[in-house]
Amino acid sequence: MKTEYSFSVLRYVHDPTTQEFVNIGVAVFSAEAHYLRAICTQKYGRITHLFQEIDGPRFRQISRYLQEQICSAGQSQKSALPFEPNSSIEQVLARVLPPDDSAFQFSKAGVGLSNDLDRTLAELYQRHVERYTSAIEARRTDEDVWRVFREPLDRVLVTPRLNPKRIVAPSYEYDFQRSWKNEIWHVYEPISFDMVEAGSMLEKANRWVGRATSLMDSAESFKIHMLLGEPVDDRLKEAFIKAQNILNKMPGKKEFIRESEANAFAEELAREVAKH
Repeated sequence: MKTEYSFSVLRYVHDPTTQEFVNIGVAVFSAEAHYLRAICTQKYGRITHLFQEIDGPRFRQISRYLQEQICSAGQSQKSALPFEPNSSIEQVLARVLPPDDSAFQFSKAGVGLSNDLDRTLAELYQRHVERYTSAIEARRTDEDVWRVFREPLDRVLVTPRLNPKRIVAPSYEYDFQRSWKNEIWHVYEPISFDMVEAGSMLEKANRWVGRATSLMDSAESFKIHMLLGEPVDDRLKEAFIKAQNILNKMPGKKEFIRESEANAFAEELAREVAKH
């Protein structure tokens, strides 16, 4: 049996005059099912991308608070008196976030029918929030970082010697776009840590630790040379250090080269290639 519900999208309104905004969360309410829950993102990369800098830690704090308070209000209804029969989602959410001219505002309500309210909440969040926030994470892409390293490699005529290589393990495989072989395979991976927010940097580093761990069972010996793009935002320097500390947990043979070392790296690689 389907349950009636209403939902509202939480917005970060950058300018009350122009009403420019970014969707940052979704709340779902059903008086019939005694249901009230919300999901709010703590990522602010898209906001920074569109409207320049904001107070990131403050944004995270408020976003986390709103989600916790809404979910707490919903949870309390399971053991307390139910919502008033004629309650609207606007009335319920106003107890947590009264409507005003602040940067955090809920949209007008939408309605629907659902067989699974938790699943509906997740789908609405994906549709209205996550599909947009996940696309804006980096100021520079991995390929942007590769261009920094490629220029000196081109000068010493090494780039044509680097070819794609697939490293295959029993449960995972990965295609490296630049590699060469002497006694073992040397694979080169540009990685941009020039991100919009610190959390994305740490998540990216953790993904690479997991990837390298999965490749450790490969029958082929290899060494990963990570070409690191540093953040231009000085406020993210500490996060970049933490990201490197995470990368150091990668198993197997590895080397980290910063952009400032690109020229020396190219010259050294040219000498190694020339030997073979």
